[in-house]
Amino acid sequence: MDPKLIKDCVHCGFCLPTCPTYLLWGEEMDSPRGRIHLMKQHTEGTPITPEMAGHFDACLGCMACVTACPSGVQYDRLIEQTRAEVEREHVREPRDRAVRGLVFSLFPYPRRLRLLRPGLGLAARLAPFLERVHPSLGAMAALAPEPGRRQRLPALVRARGPRRAVVGMLTGCVQREFFPQVNAATARVLALEGCDVVIPPSQGCCGALSVHSGRADQAVRFAKRTIRTFERAGVSTVVVNAAGCGSSMKEYADLLAGDPAWARRAKALRTVDLSEYLAELGPVATRHPLEVSVAYHDACHLAHAQGIRSQPRALLAAIPGLRLKEVPDSAICCGSAGTYNLFQPEAARDLGDRKAKSVASTGAELLVSANPGCTMQIAAAMTRAGDSIRVAHTAEVLDASLRGVRL
Repeated sequence: MDPKLIKDCVHCGFCLPTCPTYLLWGEEMDSPRGRIHLMKQHTEGTPITPEMAGHFDACLGCMACVTACPSGVQYDRLIEQTRAEVEREHVREPRDRAVRGLVFSLFPYPRRLRLLRPGLGLAARLAPFLERVHPSLGAMAALAPEPGRRQRLPALVRARGPRRAVVGMLTGCVQREFFPQVNAATARVLALEGCDVVIPPSQGCCGALSVHSGRADQAVRFAKRTIRTFERAGVSTVVVNAAGCGSSMKEYADLLAGDPAWARRAKALRTVDLSEYLAELGPVATRHPLEVSVAYHDACHLAHAQGIRSQPRALLAAIPGLRLKEVPDSAICCGSAGTYNLFQPEAARDLGDRKAKSVASTGAELLVSANPGCTMQIAAAMTRAGDSIRVAHTAEVLDASLRGVRL
């Protein structure tokens, strides 16, 4: 934990109304400034106790406090440093260690995730039993989506019409195996807008889940492999359609700061979110009407970590017939937050239920999100509430409009 970054916090309290866990419990140590106080205690010699680790674990890492802070506190860097310290020093209960080991032996590995696909349809029915074994296992089963039809993407998708750019595309882990239709839609949209899309078949996890959970060594390995993969593919710009992945890839240079050569290679590889890139590129393909009302959900690692809010809204609003509706309290996290809804299922469920009510209040026919975790989290919460709403990624909506097909 960097003492200089800790000193930036003046404990003004602007972060409090934006912090999901403070809103849930009203507990000072479960607010950003409270956690920073605990970080300061640790730098001054206090060991990480189980109670202290619990307060750090309870943080979603949603970065809403970073947006709200008038002093520019880099809480994102602080919580990542702190989580790495927790993983080094804190000894978890055997059952919790086993569950964390299971999650991190599965989710960052697309081929292993693929083995889960046949059983995803049964997962919800097994959730009550698995919850008795461990709450995290029950949460994992309850969140499981019906996987989209598996699609193999070619290594290169050619631009339709005159070529305007050449970009790489990250396929991700959960996105690739549970939401393959999103990657297919992303490639088609980029091609229709004049891009050659390079999709290296050898790519793996970008390291986002690892870095957000304090597993720095694993994150570094994944980051280096991702950089190497796209270097070999001959692209300097990588388009990402998952908010958490894009946020982490944009921070590769900081992650690899201890190795200057790799840090330079990280800086040379530009990462852009899909909506960010399309807004920069400008439209050339014709938008066909979609008569649908859409509630757009701000994924935290898109809105707060990357500062991307207007671009996806502008892209959706430009579709004829589409009616865009704002979700109340959109800045408050839905409770997904990478692996948070697996390791902190009770708090995640409360936040998911809160978000589901906000989404339902819009009366929209379709929920649009730019992160697979958010999609699973909100869909599960809507189901619990007895509401049904179709869900889609921004790329899927754009794809339907550009191709003139129904959603």
